[in-house]
Amino acid sequence: MGLIWSIILGAIAGCIATGIMHEKTSWIKNILLGILGGFVGGWVFSLIGFRANSTIATLIVSVVGACICIWLGRKLFN
Repeated sequence: MGLIWSIILGAIAGCIATGIMHEKTSWIKNILLGILGGFVGGWVFSLIGFRANSTIATLIVSVVGACICIWLGRKLFN
């Protein structure tokens, strides 16, 4: 059940992040972006001492991480 929940949460986070960053991507890329954003956001927030203990906090951390990934992708590949 954890894997399915991670995919669903990743898809939601990816959709929110692509909306914030005005990026047009497919559902698969949204899911992957959201999951990667969870890792990146978790790492960044752990540096400042924040830990996500609820679903909403995890979603926020994932969205921030996905936005960071989109920003880095734009800087590296455009």
